[in-house]
Amino acid sequence: MCDISFIIVSWNVRELLKRALQAILDDTRAERIEIIVVDNASRDGTVEMLRENFPNARVIANAENVGFTRGNNQALQIAQGRYLFLVNPDTEIQRGAARALIEFMDASANARVGIVGPQLVYPDGAIQSSRRRFPKFSTALFESTKLEQWFPRNRLITDYRLLNTDNYQTQDVDWVVGAALFARRAVYEQIGGLDERFFMYSEELDWCKRAKDAGWRVVYFPNARVLHHEAKSSDQVRAQRDIYFHSSKVRYFKKHRGNFQGELLRYFLLSTFAYQWCEEAVKFLVGHKKELRAERMSAYRQVLANGLT
Repeated sequence: MCDISFIIVSWNVRELLKRALQAILDDTRAERIEIIVVDNASRDGTVEMLRENFPNARVIANAENVGFTRGNNQALQIAQGRYLFLVNPDTEIQRGAARALIEFMDASANARVGIVGPQLVYPDGAIQSSRRRFPKFSTALFESTKLEQWFPRNRLITDYRLLNTDNYQTQDVDWVVGAALFARRAVYEQIGGLDERFFMYSEELDWCKRAKDAGWRVVYFPNARVLHHEAKSSDQVRAQRDIYFHSSKVRYFKKHRGNFQGELLRYFLLSTFAYQWCEEAVKFLVGHKKELRAERMSAYRQVLANGLT
């Protein structure tokens, strides 16, 4: 058994993945690790790059895009590490992060810490918001919707994203963003893998919820830092990104808060997309950036047609 199994699910981000893997190798020369890459049918030569540049990495080359969640589960099933480090392909682990995480989790005082989220930073060094409280229904109405655009500094989102806490303080939280998620093997063995009904988005929220319900702690740990370029795979398909993000919110609420709240949230979200479609249609008709308006109208139309089911 090695110390860390690094698990990366990738789709058409070959160059970012190459940088992510090199950063892992640079930071873990003294550690016992394995790297498992699940490629979701990339068309950019990712698999060939892996075989040429990282021959020791274990590669699962899927014939189709099976989704972020299922891809992670494929790797979890064969991982051998004491710790399981799920990282996105658009991340770069910073020097000393792996050792800091191992030492933190190995400390006897942290025996009930099951999942840790390192500090995420943008390429310019600015800190990303990566720690959260569990969402209330009122939070879900605001998060990444038109309401948040209208009221960007509202208290609900500030509390939800823990923006009123110290970025440099180790702290217990409800859940951490899955771009870099460090988990104890015992957690996976107890609660199982990610829920594959979440194609992507909210799967880490659900996993942390299940871990906390089973008695584990979830901790934000800023002594380990990971650079995150953010959304480089999902940006390739904007409409699908919106569908996955918001339908996953609905699924989470149905699973943990009941069907009534889930359906109420779904209809509210669809109404916001209908409003945005109308807003873009008016701007299109008056001739304001017509190409951009047409693109956005098409994306919103796809979301509405999907129904966030």
